[in-house]
Amino acid sequence: MRAKQGNKAWNGIKTNDSWAIFKIMGEFVKGYEKLSQIGPCVSIFGSARTKPDQKYYKLTERIAQKIVDHGYGVITGGGPGIMEAGNKGAHLAGGTSVGLNIELPFEQHDNPYIDHDKSLDFDYFFVRKVMFVKYSQGFVVMPGGFGTLDELFEAITLIQTNKIDKFPIILVGTEYWGGLIDWIKSTLLAGFQNISDGDIDLVQVVDTEDEVIAILDDFYDEYNLSPNF
Repeated sequence: MRAKQGNKAWNGIKTNDSWAIFKIMGEFVKGYEKLSQIGPCVSIFGSARTKPDQKYYKLTERIAQKIVDHGYGVITGGGPGIMEAGNKGAHLAGGTSVGLNIELPFEQHDNPYIDHDKSLDFDYFFVRKVMFVKYSQGFVVMPGGFGTLDELFEAITLIQTNKIDKFPIILVGTEYWGGLIDWIKSTLLAGFQNISDGDIDLVQVVDTEDEVIAILDDFYDEYNLSPNF
């Protein structure tokens, strides 16, 4: 009896996996078609738990406004907290405000500052992450949790392994990111040689909106690229 149930369950899993391929393809197609029409953007990552009265929410708003003023759009994960602050700053500055939302059992819901025609919903994290990497001209990483770390190290790994072209990865908040950077230098690099000397230079740590914009502008000036819509 158990053998029959186990076999039935496994066959059901295989069938569901086969049909899931079409849903995954649909999310990729929808994402590619929508985002390819939007123009150059900078992605802002950070915690969904950050409240509007907290300093990093307010700083994210200012960063997003500066990003728009300098010719970029803003992409976030579409939810509350830091994501909302990024979309809000872009919206108030009159710029492009994109949200790539994900269905989660808690925390995640669309924020009201996403352009009505630039909100996309995803079921699969990996499809959503592809969209961030493929259509972003830079990453601004605010304080966040495991999801933020996942997005950060995904970008670093892809650049480190030459799977994508280099673009700026900017960590905002020395007090928050300083310990992680120290650990990477002392343990990953010096202690175990699990990364190369130049890998640490893939990220930069800053504290102000002006420093964020300076890094983005310097990068695109160096490579003679124009972010303007």
